[in-house]
Parts: sequence; C-alpha cells; structure tokens
Amino acid sequence: MKFHVLTLFPEMISGGLNLSVIGKAVENNRIALHAVDIREYSLERHRKVDDYPYGGGAGMLMQAQPIYDAHRAVTEGRNVRTIYVTPQGIPFTQTMAEELSEEEELVFLCGHYEGIDERVLEEIVTDYVSIGDYVLTGGELPAMVMIDAIARLIPGVLGNDTSMEDESFHNDLLEYPHYTRPEIWHEKGVPQVLLSGNHAKVSAWRLEQSKIRTQKRRPDLYAKYEKRQLLITQLSKDKRNHIHMMESLARGTAEVIYENQTECGVEAILYDSKNKICMSNSPGVLSESNRREAFCADAEYIVINRPVQEQDVSEEDAGSAFKDYCVLSQCKLMLYTARTSLPVKHKNIRLVSDEDIFKSEGFADRLYQAGICADGHYSSPSGGADEEFRLTIVEYLRERAGSDALYGVFMEDNLAGIIGCHRGGSLGLLYVDTPYRSLRLGASLTAFMTNHMLEKGWVPYACLPIKNVSCQERLEKQGFYKASGKIVIYRKKYLQTNPGYAKI
Repeated sequence: MKFHVLTLFPEMISGGLNLSVIGKAVENNRIALHAVDIREYSLERHRKVDDYPYGGGAGMLMQAQPIYDAHRAVTEGRNVRTIYVTPQGIPFTQTMAEELSEEEELVFLCGHYEGIDERVLEEIVTDYVSIGDYVLTGGELPAMVMIDAIARLIPGVLGNDTSMEDESFHNDLLEYPHYTRPEIWHEKGVPQVLLSGNHAKVSAWRLEQSKIRTQKRRPDLYAKYEKRQLLITQLSKDKRNHIHMMESLARGTAEVIYENQTECGVEAILYDSKNKICMSNSPGVLSESNRREAFCADAEYIVINRPVQEQDVSEEDAGSAFKDYCVLSQCKLMLYTARTSLPVKHKNIRLVSDEDIFKSEGFADRLYQAGICADGHYSSPSGGADEEFRLTIVEYLRERAGSDALYGVFMEDNLAGIIGCHRGGSLGLLYVDTPYRSLRLGASLTAFMTNHMLEKGWVPYACLPIKNVSCQERLEKQGFYKASGKIVIYRKKYLQTNPGYAKI
C-alpha cells in the first residue's frame, strides 16, 4: 500500500513513521510512505500557503490552490481515497482501519492554522476523519496515528497474524493481561494458569480476563459483545445451517445489522464490511424499504439460507429479489464439530509463499485448468481458458499467501498441493497437483487445516457447491457433517463482467 501525506511538515511525518515496525515495513517494501510538502506547490515567492479568511475572524486559512496542485501531483488524475484529518470528521475506529487497509493507495491531508479553504476540500476529499473530540495544532499527529493503525493490518507488516487477532478491540473485547519474567516482581506473582502449560486452560483464562476487563473499562464494547454472543446462541439451535454466520460473529468479522425474534426462531442480517459480504438466514426480512441499509449499499456478495425443499434459484429470480445481484452458486455447508484433532499422514505441510506457487513449473497453470480447488468456488465466466481470469486467481492466491492463510504439502521439495482459508472464513482452496493424486494428499491437507482452525478456537467449516458430491462425501468420511438446507450466494452484477471468485 502507498501512503501519501500532504503536509507543511514532511520531516515530522518521515521522522515519526520511519522507525520501528512501520519503518521496517517501508524498508521491506511492504508499504510506501510519501510525505509531500505543500509549500513546494505555492505560487508565492516566499512559499506562502496561508491567507486571511473572507468575512473576518481570527487566524489564517490554508489556500486552496497549493493543496489542489499537490494532490494532483500525487494522484496524477487517479481516483484515490483522500482523508482530511479534522475534529469535525467521523471517529476513527479499528473497523475503519481494517476497511482502509484494503485500499491500494491513500492520501492524507493535514490541515493547519484555522483550517483549509472549503472549496478545495469539496474538490478532493472523500473522507473526513477524527481521532477524538479535541483540537491539535495540526493534522500530522492524527495522520500518523491512522497510518500506524492501518499499516499494521497489511499482510507481512507485523509478521505475525495471530498478534492482530488477539489484540485490543478484536471481537469487541479488550486484550487480556500479559506477564513476563521474572515470575515474582514486587511480591506479585504470575497467575498459575499461565505456568501450567495447558493451552486450553490458558485460552479460557485469557477470554475470561478479556471479558472482565472490557465489562469494567468499556461497558459499551461489552454490550456489543454480549449481543453478539446471544445471537450466536440463538443461531446454534440450527448450527449446521448457520455455522457461517455463527463463525463470522464469533471471529469478530461481521456486525449485526438486523435481528428479530419470531415463533420459528431468530431472523438476522449480518455484514462483513472488510470483505463486503452480507449474510441472512431469512430472505423474507429483506424488504425493499430496508434492503439498501441492510446491505450497506456496497456489499459485493449476499449469502442467503434457503430451505432444502426450495427449488433452485434462477438468475431471473435473483434479479427480482435482489435488484443489483445475480446468482453465483448454490452450496452446502459442512462443519466439523468434534474437538479432537484429525490424523495427518503427510507431515511436510507448511505456509506457502508466492515463490512456492510459481517456482514449481506449470503448477499455477494446472491449478487454473482444474478450475482451482475441489470446493469449486472458482468458475471462469467464459467457461474455458481465460487469461484475465487466470490472473485473478493468481492475485487471490497471492493475497491469501501474504495473509498467512495458504498452506502447501511438499514432496521432494516440490509443491504438491495447497489448502487455505477463504477471506470469509471457510476452509477451501484445496488442490492437489496431477502427479501426486494417488497419495491421498487431499485428506492430509484437509486434516491439517481442520486442526489449524481448531487451534485458533474456530469451528472448521466448508462451503461446497451442491453438485460437488464427491468432495462432500470425502469430507463426511473425515468427520464433517452436512447441513440439511443450502445457501445461495449472490454477486453484484457489475462483478459478472469481470473475472472473479467467491470468497465465502
């Protein structure tokens, strides 16, 4: 990701951010940081960029033209998301940081004096954001705060994704207490459970401490957490058909948009803003009047639970039900509810890198020709070879590898097969290369990924096309249960003109 900061004090930006983790990320080309001196674009002899406000009043205002020219020089006419840091903006949150981390490029505009000429703000600014209800002398510190929070979410910056999953504000809970050596300090000891070596007990203790701390320090967050847990309990009455919604709530990736108690159970709409996925277990609640609000307008995928006896949904039906969407696939949910690990016959499984995928001659091409992955989430719009679609698959695999969510089994140092976790949370991306298909590598990869999810405290589940019976049967042999109903995945119509993938 590229960060551009329009400022009067570029040395402040580079000096503050080119240190520690963010500095290393810049050094390793994980992110790029470009501090732009607005004064360089002044038309005044002495690089003046401020003037008196029309209508009188105290202080000076930053002029429109230097800012506009600096912005044009950075964006070169591209449509780049531009953030003006101001106390008048919407509050900056972890959710917003996650959303912004998906952008390829961001521009931050730092104000000074009494503000900036409104006309240039109207021309270039897309987001007005505040880090708190107080006033600072300039926008540089807020910009650095936001860049730090956003950059650390970019794959490879921290070098340890689990640290992001366990930290403050994950799943609406504050982080649990931490302890290090010495074991006794100022007559205070480390809690015995942390010395026990029992990982299950340690995890339970940490969760309980997070809940206690959040309830005491942030009752507003704890109320959200309780609401989320209550909905999980209600959905668990039909766990097999709701596992994707339950896990999205439990892992903190989805927010509750709507819920309603009925005689038949709870109706709910969830939204995963990072991945732009909307989920509902009841199409009936999606009336015309509340649909845009429920889907947050920018949802690219909608996942709807359908009863097993319902007829297949055509694209025409989808068009009438969801104006801007069409059917992508109809799937069965399968979940592994046991808490015991599965046996892994092949032990040489590890994280996959870009280099692993492409150094094995022809691996990526054979993977593409196979339609990628037994879970069947990928299908070329043309129904055949399509170079643009192949590149889309490659891009997604690179993103998953960069997020430490793609694993491979290696035979004699060759990548023989892969498996991973989709952005939406399901187990998938399974592919075994042609020369190795008699070795039951698929079973080992599935078992490995199932165990990996169990270690994280997740319920492993897969989302398989209804017609992919062979893969469903294979998962059943490994202890997965099949849902009685089905889910229908809709995709935004404009995406149909582009090669793409379901990331559920």
